[in-house]
Amino acid sequence: MYMQGKIIKGIAGFYYVHTEEAGIFECKAKGIFRKEKIKPLVGDNVEMEVLDPEKKTGNITEILTRKNALVRPAVANIDQALVIFAADKPSPNFNLLDRFLIMMEHQQVETVICFNKQDLVESKELDKLKSIYEECGYQITFASAMEQKGLEEIRNILVGKTTTVAGPSGVGKSSLINLLAPGAEMETGVLSEKIDRGKHTTRHSQLLHIEGHTYIVDTPGFSSLYLMGFEKEELKHYFREFAAYEPYCRFQGCSHIHEPDCGVKTALAEGKISSIRYDDYRMLYKELKSVKKY
Repeated sequence: MYMQGKIIKGIAGFYYVHTEEAGIFECKAKGIFRKEKIKPLVGDNVEMEVLDPEKKTGNITEILTRKNALVRPAVANIDQALVIFAADKPSPNFNLLDRFLIMMEHQQVETVICFNKQDLVESKELDKLKSIYEECGYQITFASAMEQKGLEEIRNILVGKTTTVAGPSGVGKSSLINLLAPGAEMETGVLSEKIDRGKHTTRHSQLLHIEGHTYIVDTPGFSSLYLMGFEKEELKHYFREFAAYEPYCRFQGCSHIHEPDCGVKTALAEGKISSIRYDDYRMLYKELKSVKKY
């Protein structure tokens, strides 16, 4: 018997496949994938051969066509990313947030920014956060897991999509996920029982089924992100707010750092571009410049 499902977790050579009709199956991937150097990813839609319907075991026989595949986190068929930072405690690390946004821009994934713990700061502080990123064209949402505020807006953002949810440790990501996907803890429990590795599985990305075609990928918390896979000259393309001012640069291929008559620097001086974002751009440009080529 064959069935189709979605890989919600992969650990130690086993893949856990969620099917709408029969729950979660523990599967191995056929040797053909190894031979063809194809690695099944969390988020893959697959066809599996059911070996034991009672014990819910099977073999993955085919990986269906991927819409996309991200390198970090290593997941497939993502519609969007939701990155969660705290409005305070810890205060937002803008450099880390910008690194995440650049990684998603590089992989062509639309990102929504959520600031949790909105109850800890004044509304003018929230307005400041909003203005920095809304002017770059990002959708911003605020929430408080503690006061259960802003959840409806996030649910609407997630509906019918597969969203990768990421954020540094300590920002309340798990609390928000548990509120957004009340069945998730139960599902994690079922998986832990199946995998028999208890709580040590959070270092791996996991897909949580919320309802219908709504899934979230819970990725491990990050405290640093290295930019890889592109040159310093490309970096400016991932700062979307620069595009409007680049036609005013005197030099084609302007790096917006040393050159005179630079449209981006003029916009910065006039307050049209956030100095926080521009300072991060300079720092990341310098970092990419110092990467050794082997």
